[in-house]
Amino acid sequence: MLANMASFYTEQQSLDVKEGLERRVKEGWFIGHAPYGYRNVRVDGRGIVEIDPVNAPKVRRIFELFAYGGCTLDMLIERLAAEGIIYRDSVPRFPRSSLYAILHDRAYIGEIEHKGQWYSGKHSPLVDRTTFDRVQALLGGQVYRSHEMTYASDLITCSHCGHPVTGERKTKKTKDGERDYVYYRCTQYSTKGHPRVRLTEADLDQQVLALFAKLRIEDEEVRDWVLRVLRARTREEQDHTREQDTELHRQLSLTKAQRDRLLNLRLLEEIEAGTFAAKDTELRDRLAQIKLQIDALDRNHDEDADIAIKAFELSQSLTEKWLTADYVAKRRILEIIGLNWRLDDVTLCPVMRKPFDVLAKGLLSNKSRGDRI
Repeated sequence: MLANMASFYTEQQSLDVKEGLERRVKEGWFIGHAPYGYRNVRVDGRGIVEIDPVNAPKVRRIFELFAYGGCTLDMLIERLAAEGIIYRDSVPRFPRSSLYAILHDRAYIGEIEHKGQWYSGKHSPLVDRTTFDRVQALLGGQVYRSHEMTYASDLITCSHCGHPVTGERKTKKTKDGERDYVYYRCTQYSTKGHPRVRLTEADLDQQVLALFAKLRIEDEEVRDWVLRVLRARTREEQDHTREQDTELHRQLSLTKAQRDRLLNLRLLEEIEAGTFAAKDTELRDRLAQIKLQIDALDRNHDEDADIAIKAFELSQSLTEKWLTADYVAKRRILEIIGLNWRLDDVTLCPVMRKPFDVLAKGLLSNKSRGDRI
């Protein structure tokens, strides 16, 4: 009997603890150690969480650099170190895994996780929702690829096996100090029977610049014609953009209506709290995603149209502009000019988009007596 009573007491105590933890979460408080950027304090005998004045600015800077600074995780580590921002006194440099966890943590937008569900917290957010959503889009898209390398990130495929070409950065010591070199090779480079081809970034730059030379047009009338074609295609794409915008607003209205119905079901106690929390989180994320897509739709379209024209203008200008462009500008130019890119042994073979395919093959001018220009 005593053994049964002790067992019952232990089980009941465990249930009481679990209920207490769940109740604390639903009240909006963390039940464990506060995330990096916050700190645990006691006020009137109650444990709460407040913003850490030392680490909170670091978290905000991490999100800012990743969302708007064009940094990858590796670049972020170096950037923080260069700015004198340390992780801890015992570990000055931010570990890659810690940065990844910070960038994924919804606690920084004011939420608390418990048993796989997210609840609204009483702590102050460190990051606005727009910045957080932008970071998640980048993490889900290309963060672990070497997207700071111009020709990596699935831009080029290998003609031998069809796998993507990747980049690798090597640091070598020279008499003037250390110097970084970027090499590009197929991801199956080490596979038996695969050609052992590696190209430097300078090799690929040289081939791209040679392609730009083919795109250059001396005839002013032909240049005006190409610009008219680009603008005409832009007008056609505007109709498609309006259709996308209408569809996104329709999805936004439907999702808002679903969330309202979900709230009504919870108020009527027709669904459990856990089910409500899970579905509400899903709908909130969906609303934020749709709003982000709507916000970016017109801007991205205008940017693409502008870059398409600038890409053509670049093809007619000095090649030094390419050499001074940053990674983002180079990537967008390559993606707009080329439909896809293959590496055949050591030769870069692009399939050009219209009208750049015509320019690359050359045009026949009435004034050129049959010569290609």
